[in-house]
Amino acid sequence: MAPSFVRSSKFRHVFGTGAKRPDNSYENIKVSGSAWDTNLVKVNPKYLSVNLKAGGGGSFAVIPLERTGKLQDNLPCFNGHSAPVLDTDFNPFNDNIIASSAEDCKVMIWNIPEEGLKENITTPVISLMGKYNHDRKVGHVLFHPVADNVLASASGDLTVRIWDITNGEEKVQLNGHSEIIQSLTWSYNGSLLCTSCRDKTIRVFDVRAGKIAMETSGHQGVKGSRAVWMGDLDKVATTGFSRTSDRQLFVYDTKNFSTPIVQENIDTSSGVLMPFYDNDTRMIYLAGKGDGNIRYYEFVDDNQQLYFLSEYKSSEPQRGMGFLPKRAVDTAEVEVARLYKLHSTAVEPISFRVPRKSDNFASDIYTDTCDGKPALTCEEFFSGKDANPILFSLKDGFVPIKREFSVDNAAAAASL
Repeated sequence: MAPSFVRSSKFRHVFGTGAKRPDNSYENIKVSGSAWDTNLVKVNPKYLSVNLKAGGGGSFAVIPLERTGKLQDNLPCFNGHSAPVLDTDFNPFNDNIIASSAEDCKVMIWNIPEEGLKENITTPVISLMGKYNHDRKVGHVLFHPVADNVLASASGDLTVRIWDITNGEEKVQLNGHSEIIQSLTWSYNGSLLCTSCRDKTIRVFDVRAGKIAMETSGHQGVKGSRAVWMGDLDKVATTGFSRTSDRQLFVYDTKNFSTPIVQENIDTSSGVLMPFYDNDTRMIYLAGKGDGNIRYYEFVDDNQQLYFLSEYKSSEPQRGMGFLPKRAVDTAEVEVARLYKLHSTAVEPISFRVPRKSDNFASDIYTDTCDGKPALTCEEFFSGKDANPILFSLKDGFVPIKREFSVDNAAAAASL
C-alpha cells in the first residue's frame, strides 16, 4: 500500500476562539444601516472604529480596545459629516489619527484623544478639499502602507484620489473606472494601487504616474468584488461571484496578470466575501457578510497553491469585519491573527492561535513584521522614492507610541 503524506505546515491546526460575551466584547452599539459595501469596522493596536446609525448626519465611534462590556447609550462620537459615514481607516504610523469618508462627498481627518472620546467632536483636524472635489459619495479611504500621511479615497464619481493629508492637497487623480469602485488595496511598497470595480475589471495603477499599469477581467457575477494585495509576493487575491452566483476566490500574479493562477469556488451563499491577508504567515482569511463562519487558507508560493486550513464557525452572522495589525497580537498565546466581528449591536474579537504548549517565544511562527514607523515621508514618496515597510521582531512585545500630527494651519482653516 502506498504511504500517505500529510502536507507539512505550521498553521495547519490554527483555531479561532470568540471572546466571551458580553464581558470581553463591545456591546450596545447602534451600527450604521448603510447599504454601501464596506467593512463598517476598523481596528488598530489602541482603538476600534465603528460606523454608527445617526439621524440627520453622519457619525462614527472610536472606542479604546480595553473598554469592553456594555457601552453607554449615548456613545461619544465624531459627527462632523452631514450624511452617513461609509468608511474609516486608521493611520498606520499614528494610532491617534483616523480618516473618514461619507455620503456628503467629503473626506475628513480626525485626531483621537489619548484616553478616547469623552464628548462628541464635530470639527476635524482637516477636511480634504482638492482642486476638484469628489462630487459623489466617498465609499472608501485607505492609508499608504509605507509613506507618512498619504491617503487614497475612492468615490462614486469613479475616481480614486491620492492626498497629502498634512495640507489637504490632492496629489494624484486616478481615472479609468466605468462603474462604482468596490475596493482599494496598496502593494507592499505602495508604488501600485489595485482596485476592484463593478465593471468586472481588476486594475492596477502606477500611482505617481497616474495611469493604469495593468488590468484584467475579474469575477463575472453582478455582486460585489474585493481585492487584497498579498504582501511582498506581488500577487493579488480577489473575491467575487461567478455568473451562476458561486462565491469565488482568485489569485493573480502581477508578472502575468491576464489569468488567475488560482481559481477556487467557495459556495453559493449571497454575502460578499471580505478578504484579509497576513503577509507573515501567508494566510488568507475570508469572512462573508451574513455568514457566521470565517474560512482561512495558506498560500504556498513555491508551487503557487492555495490550501484550505479550516474555518471558525458561529451561528451568529457578521455584518462587517476588522483585522488587527500584526504588531498588536498576543505572542504569549501564540496568537497569529485577531479579527473583530461586527454583529447587529456589538463587536466581538475572535482570536486565531497556533496550539503550542511551550511558554517560549515562537520564533518559527513570528517573522519580523511591520512596526508602525513610516519608511518614507510624503514628499519622498511623491518625488519617486520607493521603500519596503520597516520591520521589527515581536519577541520583546510592542508598545504603541503617540506621535504628534500637525497640518498646515492655513490649509486646515480653508478646508473647514
